[in-house]
Amino acid sequence: MQKLTNKEEEIMHILWKLKKAFVKEVMAEITVDPPHYNTLSTIVRNLEEKGYVAYNAFGKTHQYYPIVTIEEYRKKFMNTAIDNYFNSSYKNMVSFFAKEEKISAAELREILEMIENKK
Repeated sequence: MQKLTNKEEEIMHILWKLKKAFVKEVMAEITVDPPHYNTLSTIVRNLEEKGYVAYNAFGKTHQYYPIVTIEEYRKKFMNTAIDNYFNSSYKNMVSFFAKEEKISAAELREILEMIENKK
């Protein structure tokens, strides 16, 4: 699974949300700095080439749909991020967010509860 560019990720989030869409429907969802229609069409075709989306043809028009789930993508790239930025340590990741005050003590207790209840 190839890493996506920021714009490709943005388009995938739209396709995950819509489930299936024509390029013009994807375009309608982009509210900030929308690309030109042809550029967006190229990005979607790149996503197809990378194996993230497929399409149903309706004449010359294509309706695209994701074939990689958001869960699959999240798992792959969260694991890569943890490997690359936190020395493969979930503890390092959690402590980073705690130090940055991005996670509260209550949230940490909630995570601990989830871990303990799983056993």
